Amino acid sequence: MRVALISPIAWRTPPRHYGPWESVVSLLCEGLVKRGVDVTLFATGESITEGELRSVCQVGYEEDKNIDPKVWEGLHIANVFQSADEFDIIHNNFDFLPLTYSGLVETPVLTTIHGFSSEKILPVYEKYNKRTYYVSISNSDRNSGLNYIGTVHHGIDLNQFTYRELPEDYLLFFGRLHRDKGPKEAIETAKRSNKKLIMAGIIQDEGYFKDEVEPHLNEQITYIGSVGPEERDKLLGGALALLHPIYFQEPFGLSVVEAMACGTPVIAYNKGSMPELIEDGVNGFIVNDVDGALRALENISSIDRKRCREIVEEKFSVDRMVDKYIKVYEKILEERGGNM
Repeated sequence: MRVALISPIAWRTPPRHYGPWESVVSLLCEGLVKRGVDVTLFATGESITEGELRSVCQVGYEEDKNIDPKVWEGLHIANVFQSADEFDIIHNNFDFLPLTYSGLVETPVLTTIHGFSSEKILPVYEKYNKRTYYVSISNSDRNSGLNYIGTVHHGIDLNQFTYRELPEDYLLFFGRLHRDKGPKEAIETAKRSNKKLIMAGIIQDEGYFKDEVEPHLNEQITYIGSVGPEERDKLLGGALALLHPIYFQEPFGLSVVEAMACGTPVIAYNKGSMPELIEDGVNGFIVNDVDGALRALENISSIDRKRCREIVEEKFSVDRMVDKYIKVYEKILEERGGNM
């Protein structure tokens, strides 16, 4: 089976720190290669893979602001489809733009929809619905007007996350500094519970950060920026709980699963995929507001940290993700009468 795997070019694949889509693509790519699948990764030139790497853009445009995203995204996608006949499947992890090329090639195109940034992009998905194949990353993130060949939850490399039986006495906010992620509510929860809060992640909304986060930073509430894998492991494992007070329908939530892999329970707002990741009262709590988060914190010791880890091992390992994608590929090739 010859698979062309399209990664975004905002960041390196795998990313140095932030880059959730690139992270998932990297894990899938390396997992497929280990299974003997012939994978060509289309990503930035500095990306790292055991498969074949092809690129037109050396560095991610978020890492080099001199790069025009629209120009290099166009060249990146064209590079894939100009060689489409070399592959049995093109697996698109690049959002909607590659779909506009799909009608020009015979090779079947599978798109993992990592979320809908806006309803404005739906016309592209609708146009190529039934002509191509869609995978959702959670059941909650499905659009009723589209057809899906399956749902594949993200998997993580458990070797990158160390189980910690005994946490330290701090709360953690780990994600984009943007109102959608609820950093303001995380701060309020920490203040009202009189707990230390560590905040880590990229600043995605400068105005929001200056108005709602920066004025509250002190010895109790600290912001440490975006962190790499080693520091991420330490932060997630040492936390008493991960606060995830989201205000949008989150398609998945990698940090939620990563925290649980370290044994850390998650307190999340009841939005999007959270009920698919969190068993209320088992590996965390699903709440609706700050008051609910405070009640959850009062009962955080009732959560078995070992069970948090076990649930990730059972449901969200990279091996399980790879297994499911291989089955999707096989189903597509069977429908198309292709050879594996």
